[in-house]
Amino acid sequence: MEPTDMRSLSREARHERRVQVIRLRAAGYRYDDIAAQTGLSRTGVFDICKRFAEGGAGKLRDRIGGRRTGEGRLLSAEQEREIRKLICDKTPDQLKMAYALWTRGAVADLIERQFGIRVPVRTMGTYLARWGFSPQKPLRRAYEQSPAAVKKWLEKDYPVIAARARFEGAEMHWGDETGLRSDDVRGRSYAPIGETPVIRVNSKREGLSVISTVTNKGEMRWKIFEGAMNADILIDFIGRLIKNAAKKIFLILDNLRVHHCKPVKAWLAKHTDQIEVFYLPSYSPELNPDEMANADIKQAVTTRAPARTKLQLVKATAHHLRSVQKTPERVRKYFEHGPVRYAA
Repeated sequence: MEPTDMRSLSREARHERRVQVIRLRAAGYRYDDIAAQTGLSRTGVFDICKRFAEGGAGKLRDRIGGRRTGEGRLLSAEQEREIRKLICDKTPDQLKMAYALWTRGAVADLIERQFGIRVPVRTMGTYLARWGFSPQKPLRRAYEQSPAAVKKWLEKDYPVIAARARFEGAEMHWGDETGLRSDDVRGRSYAPIGETPVIRVNSKREGLSVISTVTNKGEMRWKIFEGAMNADILIDFIGRLIKNAAKKIFLILDNLRVHHCKPVKAWLAKHTDQIEVFYLPSYSPELNPDEMANADIKQAVTTRAPARTKLQLVKATAHHLRSVQKTPERVRKYFEHGPVRYAA
């Protein structure tokens, strides 16, 4: 009878066979007798007993094959931590690198600059995935934005305003304005491969502007006007805003110059019992929930059939705004967007 080839057994079966050998040997059996009972060769039995004598029970288990975790990597654990921290805390241009974003190539160049180690681009992708990084579309932030001012707004200014509103029973509105054009058509269209679809627009460009406010309770107020925002238009809008308001209004706007020009300030000074205006940090539109309304307006209007006249553009815009006004849950969803969730 041929001895059993241990390689043909599973890892657990091999371990059990070795334990059986040691037990028989401890019971006083000879190597030949153990070999006969276990189906192993005499040499195999001897090797098992030798392994046990040298390392105890731990030696009876197979060593797991393959490389150990981290073995054979180009970077040490400390080097990996340093690179991860750099790409989390800095942008490439802040490190004087000729990249706008952290691509695989940019990270590979950073590693070469820091440690003199060249990591292939494909391998760099493996490292990034292991670190929990994925390629994502970045949020846009104005270069002139002050992170300190944003932090102060989120941690100090806004909480004070919100507390005052609760104490005084005021209603908080977030306001902004946006523009629409008749030749602005967005989205994609299916077409046969190789045949780019064509959209016909009026060569005479028509445009309009919208000013609106939203609340985290789901309310919306709006006005369509022509041209750029000016003091007269803003005063007219906020005058209408407070006309039938049952509560005092706290209105939060961005730092556009016209929002706090002299005529506006003078008008507000006469109506302090009805409305107060507060201003977001400069270059920080992402903190304004009404920006979500602007995006919603543009998405809805520009994916419809192109407006051929200004009247058609006005009608399409007004139709959408009235629809939003009648759907408070839609307005409340604007406040679920990450950067403005603080205002929900």
